[in-house]
Amino acid sequence: MSDTSHKINRYVTHRGVRVPTLLYGTAWKEAQTETLTQQAITAGFRGIDTANQRMHYYEAGVGEGVQQALTEMSLERGDLFLQSKFTYVNSQDHRLPYDPKADYTTQVMQSFESSLAHLNTTYLDAYLLHGPSVSQGLSAADWEVWRTLQTLQKSGSVKLTGVSNVGFDQLKLLIDKAEIMPAFVQNRCFARTKWDVRIRELCHAHDIRYQGFSLLTANVTELSGPKVHEIAERLSCSVPQVVFRFALQLGMIPLTGTTSQRHMEEDLEVYDFELDETDMDTIENIAF
Repeated sequence: MSDTSHKINRYVTHRGVRVPTLLYGTAWKEAQTETLTQQAITAGFRGIDTANQRMHYYEAGVGEGVQQALTEMSLERGDLFLQSKFTYVNSQDHRLPYDPKADYTTQVMQSFESSLAHLNTTYLDAYLLHGPSVSQGLSAADWEVWRTLQTLQKSGSVKLTGVSNVGFDQLKLLIDKAEIMPAFVQNRCFARTKWDVRIRELCHAHDIRYQGFSLLTANVTELSGPKVHEIAERLSCSVPQVVFRFALQLGMIPLTGTTSQRHMEEDLEVYDFELDETDMDTIENIAF
């Protein structure tokens, strides 16, 4: 059960950093990246998620969109939360942001400097390992990368660190052994795992904020049934709005990657209504 009696704020202070509770995700936008990033900020998004992985992201386009929005809206860099990621070579194409023959510390530093250049900034609000290099446990490479992220955080170049696409046992290992444990976990979120409940509970126990992506696209079957549609109809809102509001009330930071300006505006309206306990239970158990 979730406590829905309190208002969900647009920002939380997490480990001393102001973090938006709804992020705009820039994956798979290609030539539209610049325009959509600008539109998202204009619509009211203040958190932008990207990665220095040219195969799925166009980070330089994100930077162009950010600059245009900052100029047009008279915003400062500090008004935005910019998050990027270091991605291993086996999840990249030929357009690498680092020397693949270099040691992992050097790869991270080269990728990070490239991200700063792409985003025209001197620091990142959050920098994530885009996923461990192995499916079970953590490799020597993962530990070397994590130590480098810690060094970046200590230097002030990165405010908070995190890990994406991580399993329960891997996260537990990181929590147990890392000098600085992750501030964020970002995972694809499936209704069939009760919305990643085990990892969310582990995060909650260790002051880690869970970011959920693919909330809509990973759960098309579950969300196509009548239950969520009935809730949406009763509250005069859309199914995506119901799902994002549900995520917020669970304590999750959801990502939306919509390419529709109208949907961007609608997604930001999820702060204006509330789901009751029955609605929350319905969606929590939608796959069962």
